[in-house]
Parts: sequence; C-alpha cells; structure tokens
Amino acid sequence: MTGVLIAAGAIAVPATVNAMETGGKAAAIDWQPCPDGKGAQCATIEVPLDWSQPDGAKTKIGIAKRQAKDQANRIGTILVDPGGPGGSGVSMVSSGDPFTEAVTARFDVVGFDPRGINTSQQLLCDEALSQQATDARHPAGQADFDKLVSLNQQLMDSCRAHSGDLIDHVDNLNTARDMDAIRAALGEEKINYVGYSYGSLMGQQYAELFPDRIRAMVNDGNMDHSLPTAWDFMRTETEPVEKNFVEFAKWCDTTETCALHGQDTAKVYGELKEKAKAGKLTDPETGDPVDFYALSQRAFSVNQPPAWGNLATDLKALKDGTGTMSPASLEAAAAVNNPYPPIWCSDWRYPVQDFAEYEKLRTKLSGEFPNIEWSPYVDHALTCAGDPLKTTNPQQPLEIEGAPPLVMVGNIHDPATVYEWNKTAAKQSGSHLITYEGWGHTAYGNGGPSPCVNEAVDAYLLDLTVPAKGLSCPATEKPASPSASTTLNPHSSGPYQR
Repeated sequence: MTGVLIAAGAIAVPATVNAMETGGKAAAIDWQPCPDGKGAQCATIEVPLDWSQPDGAKTKIGIAKRQAKDQANRIGTILVDPGGPGGSGVSMVSSGDPFTEAVTARFDVVGFDPRGINTSQQLLCDEALSQQATDARHPAGQADFDKLVSLNQQLMDSCRAHSGDLIDHVDNLNTARDMDAIRAALGEEKINYVGYSYGSLMGQQYAELFPDRIRAMVNDGNMDHSLPTAWDFMRTETEPVEKNFVEFAKWCDTTETCALHGQDTAKVYGELKEKAKAGKLTDPETGDPVDFYALSQRAFSVNQPPAWGNLATDLKALKDGTGTMSPASLEAAAAVNNPYPPIWCSDWRYPVQDFAEYEKLRTKLSGEFPNIEWSPYVDHALTCAGDPLKTTNPQQPLEIEGAPPLVMVGNIHDPATVYEWNKTAAKQSGSHLITYEGWGHTAYGNGGPSPCVNEAVDAYLLDLTVPAKGLSCPATEKPASPSASTTLNPHSSGPYQR
C-alpha cells in the first residue's frame, strides 16, 4: 500500500532558499534535462531541514518542470503533487503532461518530491522491517498486537539509523513550507497548485500558512485532517467499499454475463468469507490457502466497475474450487522502502491501545458493513500503534483566511479519500466542491474520466472562473465483461493513490 520510489539519477547542483527569503525571489535554479530524457527539466533546491532554524542544516528538494507550450500567452506556474505519502511529483511531470492540453499550453508545470522522497533527500528505512510491520497489521491476539508495536518501533529506529534527523522533520507542515520555498525559487509572486490525494493535505495546509501567495488551488481527492479517532477513520474508509460492493452485487445478480448471475452474489461472497476465516478456502490453481485478508484484497475490485466481470469470475472459481484466477489476483502489494510510515505518524495520531480495543473496532466494522467488513485502508490506523514517532502535525479542523476562491474535487465512490472527507474539507476551507458521481480515486487531468470535471477545473485555472455551486458531474465508468482490459485512473501511486 506504499508508493514505489524511482531512482532519478544525478541531477543539478541545488539552489539554496532561505526561510526569510520565501516572500521574494531566491537564487537561480540550475535546470538540466531529466535523466529519463522525455523533455522535462530537473533540478534541486535546498531548504532548511528545520524551518525554525533557517540557518541550520539543509535538506534537498527535487523538482521537475515542463514549460508552457504557448510561452507568448503563459499565465504562470502550476505546482503539482500526486499524493502518497510517497508519491513523486518529479516522476509524474517528467513522464508526461499531467493536465489537459488547454492548461499545459498556458502554464509551466512543476512537480516536486516532498522531503524524504525520490529525488529529494531520501528517508530510507529497513525494507525487511517494512514488510514485517505491514504483515503484522492484522493481529489475532494480544501477543500479535505486542509484536506489531515492537515492529513499528524497530522500523522507526531503522529509519533514524539510515536517515538521521530527517525522520523528525517530514510532517506536512514542513512540506507546505517547502512548497513556498519552491514558489520563491521559481520567482513567482503567487503560485497555482493542483494536489491529488495526500497532495490535497499539502494544498490545504499551504493555504492555511500562505493564503495570500495563491492564485488558484485545486485539491482533488481530499484528506480530512480533522477526523478525531481511529473509529472515525476506519468507519469512513470502509463505508464506501461496502456501498460499492452492494452496487457490484446488484449488477452481478441482474446481468446474465456475470459469472455469478442467479447465485446471489452477496451470499456467495459471505460463504467464501466464512471459509477463509476458518482456513478452509484455497486457490483452485495452486492449492494455497486464501485467508480473509487475501480474499478482501481481491474483493477490493468492487471499487472499479471495469473490473467487476473478472472479480465475479475469480469468486466463482474460488466457490467451485476449479478454474483460472486472474494473474496475481490474490497477492497484496509488497511493501517497498519508502518514507510512508514516518510521514503518516508525523501527521496523524489514532491511538489503539491494545488488542481488545482493536478487536472492538473490527467487530463494530463487521456489524456496520456486513458484506465487506474491512478495507485495506483500515490498516493505516495501526501504522503508528505504540506511538513510535512523535506526531508533530496532529489533526485539527482547517482554518483558512484571506485565500482566493479554492476548488476541491471529490468522487462519490472513492474508496480511499472518501466523499465524506471531501465534503468536510470543503466546508471547513470554504472551497467550491465539484462532485464526480463516478468511481476510482481522483478525477481531474489528462486521461481523467470526466470531461465535465476537466472543463470546470480548466476554466478555473485558466480564467479563475469559479465552478457553479453544487456542480455535479455524471459518472462515465461502465461494468466490463470478464477478461476485458481495465484502465484505472492515471494518477496512481501510494496509499491514497491506489
């Protein structure tokens, strides 16, 4: 569930940005062609490791730029981040144009790697411990819970051993200040920003800190940094998956081409769950056991209608004990070496004290959401069990004053940054919320699912035309037959960019 870090090779000597200079223009950036050779330019800037000590140690931030295609009519710069935590804005921009042709004609587009990530100074943690801690997030008793707490602490200790004091300075408030340093280094009086998923938190908190330095801001797939408890987090992450399962089952029960048509899809899945929990469900091809979590990972495809046909075929194969499964359909994503745990624990605190409390939460989830019972995103609540790192940017409601009109985009069926979060963040920030009635995670941009969303956001970015109040854009996704290829949202990386 964590984002893959892509080595970017050697890049330019960094420019230095002093904290006291972020209201003006800093040293020139030494842009050089990005190592992948796809037309973007790359560089680094230096910023204070600790923004409260601007003359102290420095850390480097990687950036990548694509120049506006119509330089004669250039409006300014759009800063972009794809989310995560762990997603790379440098990789996003260097690999191609993330926005529509109308926008890339008029804006330079600059992607950045938040501190600790990719071309920025990397926060390195032990890969084996990362995997072990991930695997331990499904405790079945107090001994398992104690093991998880121990692994969480060992993992953070390994991050500190590999990366030093950087681990204490990776919260989102530092990232927001780094964003303003990038603005200053670019020589922009005001910045435009598009943040996806976890990148929305970067935008939200930048607007709190620097409201007068924004020309336009779009946050797509919003985090809600005011959720107070582990239950609030777990409930809101699971609710849309349950609703999406009901939609999947309804489609399957009424569609003749569905492999489970006429068999009561919800009942079939319930029976498979019970077999998995009892250790009696096996992969029909390999004979390997399929536990509840592996089954749930496969069922997560209910969140993407184009994958419904293949999901039904796999569930039928499990039910019958024969047939061919989709490739790697029951394999969870492997953990990789990245800074997700330290960033997450710096920004969120959801204390779960022991196994009894965890079991109570899970039982409550099963009662409220009887089909799905669990979402992979629920695991985030245990990333910081035992408080292995100080939460330096804890949750609180947004307070934004003096900013221009801001725009948010939220998908009704989003299983990651759920629609409820978007409504809350929009209300707290005063942002204009564009609702996409469809599926997947985030909606705006090149290759996005909704022309309606793209047109509204383009008008805002280009002309500062605020979307109509209550704008709601219809879904475009359709269920697909088995074996049909599925194209998921292009802005995909990191825990909140599934």
